[in-house]
Amino acid sequence: MSALILAPVVTIFVIVLSGMPILDTLLQHFMPATSDYITKYFLIFFVGALFGAVYQFTGAAESIARTMGCFCGNHFVAPMIMCITGLLTFGGVSGFVVFFVVYPIALQMFKRANLTRRLIPAAISAGCWTWSMTAPGSPSIQNTIAMKSLGTTATAAFLPSLIATAAEFLMIFVWLECRARKFTAQGKLFEDASLKMQLSAEELEERSSDNLPHPIIALIPIAAIILCFNALKLPVETSVTVGIILAVVLMFKKVANINSWIEVFNKGAADSGSAILNTAIVVGFGGVVEQTDGFHYLITHLQNLSISPLVFVAVTIAICAGVCGSASGGMGVAFAALTDTYKSMGVSLEAVHRIGAIAAGTLDTLPHQGAQITLLGICKLTHKEVYFDIAVTQILIPILTLFIFIPLVSLGM
Repeated sequence: MSALILAPVVTIFVIVLSGMPILDTLLQHFMPATSDYITKYFLIFFVGALFGAVYQFTGAAESIARTMGCFCGNHFVAPMIMCITGLLTFGGVSGFVVFFVVYPIALQMFKRANLTRRLIPAAISAGCWTWSMTAPGSPSIQNTIAMKSLGTTATAAFLPSLIATAAEFLMIFVWLECRARKFTAQGKLFEDASLKMQLSAEELEERSSDNLPHPIIALIPIAAIILCFNALKLPVETSVTVGIILAVVLMFKKVANINSWIEVFNKGAADSGSAILNTAIVVGFGGVVEQTDGFHYLITHLQNLSISPLVFVAVTIAICAGVCGSASGGMGVAFAALTDTYKSMGVSLEAVHRIGAIAAGTLDTLPHQGAQITLLGICKLTHKEVYFDIAVTQILIPILTLFIFIPLVSLGM
């Protein structure tokens, strides 16, 4: 079911069980929380989706993916897919766009290496939703939410963040490669009759690389975004807009004509609308949950536990992300409800920023996460076939990353 249908239904369910008036609660809490999120973050979603559409339809994202794929040949294929998606998302390309662009490349790389398709969803989504989302300097919405809520910078807690990010990247890289070798040793290869959905000959046909932009040209707008956002300290909206302009200028001829360019931007604008509505309406659900006795009971008991303030930040944001099935939605709910609490704890707001970004990328990947469901549909695989590796790379390893980051901060790094 669409989140636009499911979120109001589940919200009403919570309202009824909590004994609150249905219409008044929807009007006074659900709608304000939804609209507030759209007001704060629409421009970020908008320019991000436009940039993603440009990279999709000019072939720039595919050019980068193919070039990086050539470096590894048939070795380290699953980790390389993770690197490709991570580079694209760290450069500002929407995760949903990356799914559609990278999947055909991943399919061909896995086919050449004779690796099981079971690892494709974990490899793609691990690049989108882990280190590239939480690393210092990332233009991700999670980094931006923390910046706007806490008044911190994109590179908050830079040194411990860098160490934790490197550790997270390495753990995912090693896990994907070890799992690929284990599947191969077990005889689970690309052709696997045990998978529920089989691919057609058309899906396995390799696409032509003709008329793709040069990979260096494709990387220039991404580099410009990172430079503007981190070195020049421009707002993320401005930084991504610079990237869009550069991409259009450098790759103008890769789209047939002006009318086709209008279609590209129409597609990006439509994607931004659906993306932010799907997230904002989940935040609206969170706005109602905040008003329930159960939520206050949970937060009170968490505050009364003998845990450090930094662990408290990690636990509360992870729980909100799990309830929402969304990292950005969970952060939106947690910071809306608990920012004053976090600030009153007397701990470094830079540490709170980075812990929040990492923790939001843990329980958000429970099986009900919409992004994972979308990706599994694209890959024609089921939760039963692939979810274990998704859970390890995007729940367990990010939690281990918190166990690396928090002690580093506690030691004063």
